[in-house]
Amino acid sequence: MRYLIAILALAGAVVSALALHVHYCTDPQPCSINERWDCGVVNHSPFAEVAGLPVAAIGIAGYLALAGLAFWRQRALVFLAALVGLGFALRLTTIEELVLQTWCLYCVISQVVIALITLLSLGWVGAEYLALKRATCGGADGACAP
Repeated sequence: MRYLIAILALAGAVVSALALHVHYCTDPQPCSINERWDCGVVNHSPFAEVAGLPVAAIGIAGYLALAGLAFWRQRALVFLAALVGLGFALRLTTIEELVLQTWCLYCVISQVVIALITLLSLGWVGAEYLALKRATCGGADGACAP
């Protein structure tokens, strides 16, 4: 499971790097499809930075941290970090929908990636919990005697 999460996190870092390129570039981008799907509009908006840092750079750092945590089997930390990332991504998605009324293809892909990482890390933590319960209680069903 850790390798799958790490690979997804690296994919998220690549997608974030593409969005960061759009942030600093003024040329037409391949993800600028029409007025509803335009990465340039989203990545050049005032919402594309937090405290002077591009959101895409924060995404790269977050995904690399998730990959490292997954590689070193830090299940609970992966899950907590993924939840924070998912919350941040959902906030940005809400801004795209309600404020900008324009979608960024890279942002949508990143949203899917962080959602998958969150679900997989929840399963990973749950599997660890069940394994510990079985080992502690000694039964295949994990039931402990009163």
